[in-house]
Amino acid sequence: MPNYHVTLEAAWLVRDVKTADDAIGVAISEAGKRLNPKLDYVEVDIGTTFCPSCKEPFSSVFLAANTAIVGLVLEMKVFDAESEEHAARISKSVIGRALRDVPLDVVDVQPFDE
Repeated sequence: MPNYHVTLEAAWLVRDVKTADDAIGVAISEAGKRLNPKLDYVEVDIGTTFCPSCKEPFSSVFLAANTAIVGLVLEMKVFDAESEEHAARISKSVIGRALRDVPLDVVDVQPFDE
């Protein structure tokens, strides 16, 4: 059975922050606390969004009224899955249990050899 590298995107809400950098730090810290120690194999990083007009990349953070929504990228390896769809379902289930009430979306599923 093949192995897959699955990338998910999460929308993380952060309250009472003044800057985008603070929101990023809080979001990554809170996600890490909820994932560790059981899911320490899940990598957490800030997402990237592209400007619709100039096509330049920037961090996925929107800040208004001291509240931010931060786009996080969560990556994990799934071993012995039946298909790409099966690997995506496994990763959403595993990560979703730890990050209750956090919207998750599958961004990419790539097979890999161990």
